Amino acid sequence: MRPWHERLAAGGATLEALNSLVEAAGVRTEGGRPVRFVPPGGSDAYYEMRVFETGRVETRPQNRHDLFNALAWLAFPKTKARINAMHAAAIPRERGRRGPLRDALTLLDEGGAIVECDDRELIQMLRGFRWKELFWGNRHRVRRAMRIQVLGHAVLDAALKPWPGITCKAIFVQDGGDADAQAAAWLAALGEDATPRELAPLPIFGYPGWFPGNDRAGFYGDTRYFRPFRKTPDGTEAVELRPGVG
Repeated sequence: MRPWHERLAAGGATLEALNSLVEAAGVRTEGGRPVRFVPPGGSDAYYEMRVFETGRVETRPQNRHDLFNALAWLAFPKTKARINAMHAAAIPRERGRRGPLRDALTLLDEGGAIVECDDRELIQMLRGFRWKELFWGNRHRVRRAMRIQVLGHAVLDAALKPWPGITCKAIFVQDGGDADAQAAAWLAALGEDATPRELAPLPIFGYPGWFPGNDRAGFYGDTRYFRPFRKTPDGTEAVELRPGVG
């Protein structure tokens, strides 16, 4: 997102400046509506339905969380449009109660990361919560073969005051391609019965060089943030919950 933020730096992050960028980029919802950032309007309709049907993304002025959401639309337009379209398609089926699929979409939207990596062994380490082996034992390999783009606007907001417990929910795409298009295609392949388990927890500041102090092995021994994989009493696999971003 940095290039988009830098283009705002001179004139400030006003709605006018954001709309100038999004209009020039031709960003649209999957319903074909041009995306525009507007002040909150107080409508009772579902937020995601309003965005899908009108293209109007309510954005509070001088609000960092909403600014990062706008930047995400600029940096990841296909993924954001796909997330929005899937919310809009699911809402009428839910009868007022959000289901697991929309929980997963929300987690990705707020805290998502796109991991570009073709090294299956590194991906297995990440999925298996083998944090020290991944980020310490293979740190040079990680920096060479694993590229991470943070999509989630809540994570980006929280990262302005970084702490090692900030955790993303990750999806995996091939290295060297269009990460945005690949992430949107990954989402499109999800079934209606998808759950948050489709997303891999990723303590983002474990990535080598992204946090002061993670250049020592002991950093990855803090189980408050780098928790081991656990199993349920019946022996089935279960994802260990960890501190997130709200």
